[in-house]
Amino acid sequence: MRLVSVAALAENRVIGRDGEVPWPHIEADVRQYRERVAGSPVILGRRTFDSMRDDLPGSRQIVVSRSVDAVDVPTAVVANGVEEALSLARDLAASAADPTAAGGTERVAAEADPMPEPRETDLAPGPESDETVYVLGGGGIYELFQPHLDGMALSHVDGAYEGDTYYPEWDEAGWEVAEETEYDRFTLREWVRQAR
Repeated sequence: MRLVSVAALAENRVIGRDGEVPWPHIEADVRQYRERVAGSPVILGRRTFDSMRDDLPGSRQIVVSRSVDAVDVPTAVVANGVEEALSLARDLAASAADPTAAGGTERVAAEADPMPEPRETDLAPGPESDETVYVLGGGGIYELFQPHLDGMALSHVDGAYEGDTYYPEWDEAGWEVAEETEYDRFTLREWVRQAR
């Protein structure tokens, strides 16, 4: 399993203000984000999950929360912390790689979910499976999972903005930019952790 965070952040690492992004809507960023996570499991905090209920990202959602132990969404499960979320993510990644694993049943082609085209940075080998699980925030969730990440797909938005939520700092010496794509108003950088 590869664990990759996905976020849009301003030059000052701001990712939010009052539960919203503080910059004007950037359609290209929303589109690339949705396409990236569409067929994959995602990890997110309860407040982020609640804010996305009308249009949940990913194929399955692992909601990290200490205040609730269940949610009323069939594709979502609740984890009470990092270790439980990582265990659930490994199980989901293994069952995606092998439909008969983790108690799953093999599906015929007509029942299978369509898989998005793999991205070059999604193909790096992982220790257990090549399946990517994405961490989607909010700020506290990014901080908790940062030590466990294999990669970061970060949309670096032009400009600095006022906000109350920040993406955690990282030591750039331990990371390298594997791919960089310029867009209007942001640059998408695919960061890969160097060997630990």
